[in-house]
Amino acid sequence: MVVVAILAAGRGTRMKSSLPKVLHSLGGRSLVEKVLESVEPLSPSRRMVIVGYQAQEVKASIQSNSLEFVEQTVQLGTGHAIQQLLPHLEDYTGDLLVLNGDVPLLRTETLKQLWQTHQENQNAATILTAQLADPQGYGRVFCNDEHIVQQIVEHKDCTPAQRQNCRVNAGVYCFRWPDLAKVLPHLEANNSQKEYYLTDAVTQVGQVMAVDVADYQEILGINDRLQLATAYEILQRRIKEQWMLAGVTLIDPNSITIDDTVELQPDVIIEPQTHLRGNTKIQAGSRIGPGSLIDNSQLGENVTVLYSVVTDSIVQAGTRIGPYAHLRGHAEVGTNCRVGNFVELKNTRLGEKTNVAHLSYLGDTTAGSQVNIGAGTITANYDGVKKHRTQIGDRTKTGSNSVLVAPVTLGDDVYVAAGSTVTEDVPNDSLVIARSRQVIKPGWRRKV
Repeated sequence: MVVVAILAAGRGTRMKSSLPKVLHSLGGRSLVEKVLESVEPLSPSRRMVIVGYQAQEVKASIQSNSLEFVEQTVQLGTGHAIQQLLPHLEDYTGDLLVLNGDVPLLRTETLKQLWQTHQENQNAATILTAQLADPQGYGRVFCNDEHIVQQIVEHKDCTPAQRQNCRVNAGVYCFRWPDLAKVLPHLEANNSQKEYYLTDAVTQVGQVMAVDVADYQEILGINDRLQLATAYEILQRRIKEQWMLAGVTLIDPNSITIDDTVELQPDVIIEPQTHLRGNTKIQAGSRIGPGSLIDNSQLGENVTVLYSVVTDSIVQAGTRIGPYAHLRGHAEVGTNCRVGNFVELKNTRLGEKTNVAHLSYLGDTTAGSQVNIGAGTITANYDGVKKHRTQIGDRTKTGSNSVLVAPVTLGDDVYVAAGSTVTEDVPNDSLVIARSRQVIKPGWRRKV
């Protein structure tokens, strides 16, 4: 049995932001959400988040029935943060896994190894460590040949000789809680920062073992925007390697970005300068880009998107989007449709085999199947106060430069003459002409 505690109380002053550090985004999730994601497969009995700076904002961002929040109203160090758990874990006898909300690159496999080592060796504490070529800023861990920890010294408190040690403390701990609970009330702030260090408790609980992480990049913390950018590069490399090994083609991976929340099927092709964001899902055979943004959208099989933006929308199989199209506001496009050059769809639904080929805006519109929207057709959906819907029946065709003034309904098999402004409903199987009669005046040229 294990309880997870995540330290998320700090402000993160070096981020120079009004947003709490743990809420800064990395690949589609906040830093603290990335940490919570890594512990999910461990099936912890309780997940406790220690909050302080802008606690309400942090709570609101990650609110969940399975999370418990513990307040650290004054931030006096990592030891002080864990002291806040004492009243919440009074009768608990299992293990406590302590993580930092600003260390988002830890793999679940690493945490499993840490916990397994802790249990197999019946340690009072097991800590994650790494061997760094440049350990500047990290606390140093001193061990014997059996990886039994003998001393932990914070970087600020290290002597010059101690700073030559390259084994660093990752700030990730697994404790036998009853042993830690005995020590926590007796921590002292005898250091340059006048803070209560959790590392002081580590050396007092009993046998402590260090586990070196195979990839030191997993333990990189985020303290400023430079480190955030570095972490993003690492995460992107992981994500792209994962998808390429799973059968996705990335043409020029360096110019492509993919959020950690995106799902792709084999035989998807992603062209250069394409960015996939949020809860996007793309099915097999689709080709996206170049130069496209897909955000929080679902694309079916064999969809093509060229130089276009698709947000919060659904595109069914066999549909072609672009170039230079914009789908937004919960647009839904049926199978085998065409949404072409300089077309915008907003809160609009298209049936199968419907074409909106170029230079049109459809807002708050429902169009049936096999509809053809002529170039320059616009649905005038806003009267200055409210938005109104336009209904277009199956097999209806609009001529170029038509305006459909909502609310209005066009039936099945309707033809709209080019240049018409339609303000009244049109029944099935009709031709509607709504434009001024052409007048010709001979000899109109100005006499000089």
